[in-house]
Amino acid sequence: MHLSPSQRQQQQQQALGELESVTPLQQPEDRWIPKTRSRLAVDENSPEFIERKVKGLLNKLTLENFDSVSNQIISWANKSENEKNGATMILVIKLVFEKAIDDEHWSEMYARLCRKMMEQISQNVQDDNSRNNLGEPIVGGHLFRRYLLNMCQEHFERGWSQKESAQAAAALKAADDKTAEDAFKANGENGGPVLYSDEYYALLRAKRQGLGLVRFIGELFKLQMLTERIMHECIKKLLSKIDNPEEEEIESLCRLLTTVGQALDTPKAKGHMDIYFGRMQMLADNPNVASRIRSKLLDVIELRQRSWRPRNATAGPSTIARVREQV
Repeated sequence: MHLSPSQRQQQQQQALGELESVTPLQQPEDRWIPKTRSRLAVDENSPEFIERKVKGLLNKLTLENFDSVSNQIISWANKSENEKNGATMILVIKLVFEKAIDDEHWSEMYARLCRKMMEQISQNVQDDNSRNNLGEPIVGGHLFRRYLLNMCQEHFERGWSQKESAQAAAALKAADDKTAEDAFKANGENGGPVLYSDEYYALLRAKRQGLGLVRFIGELFKLQMLTERIMHECIKKLLSKIDNPEEEEIESLCRLLTTVGQALDTPKAKGHMDIYFGRMQMLADNPNVASRIRSKLLDVIELRQRSWRPRNATAGPSTIARVREQV
């Protein structure tokens, strides 16, 4: 049907009138906003923003880009120059520490990062609540070292987990093993993957981080960020339960001595080391000690007898260029 010009004009005016009567949409305050837009409103000084940035840098950190990426991490820590409590630096220390103990293979690199941070943290970074014996604020690298060592001490004294939690996890694992075995027998060889409880996997993570912690502590000592006295105190604590040893403490002891034994076993400390290894031999001779732990003890004892020369050198982290040279 063909409309005359006047009819078309009348129809258009009617449509415009209907549009004008439509109420505009009201945008709710809790509406979804795309991340690309929401990031524009993020405070770059907020802990959430800093944590995301530093975690990203830590994930990118390698031996090849160590200098450039570590400089960026230090720049974030130095934002505490504008604070009175060193909050940003403490956050960066926490993130580096968590990364180091969770990835033992790269402990040496993270220890190097901490050494560099201690040397390059601005002297304007301070915490008004942290003072020396003269009542003066502790600043810069000294403040960094204090917080890092406090974090190491807190986690070391806590251990892998509370003994009760470990026993509960062991009981859960035994129950899970029995359930998985029954399921496998019922379904034959196609029984599918074995699944354990969340508590069991949490215990494995605690063990990994516990061993990562002592390795990290050892690497800090080798870079002279920890003293010999602290190392001896750690060893004494791990050897304090000769009559009723806990496996996690003995395994941590073996990992620590494997890391620092050569540097710690000096003529000056020979008396202490002889006592430590005498106790370790007693543990190895104890029939109540699990064979797996006994084997680790004997490995460290033999390592000292070989003047700390490993039987089979373990390849550590290396640069791509070095790997290509070895091929």
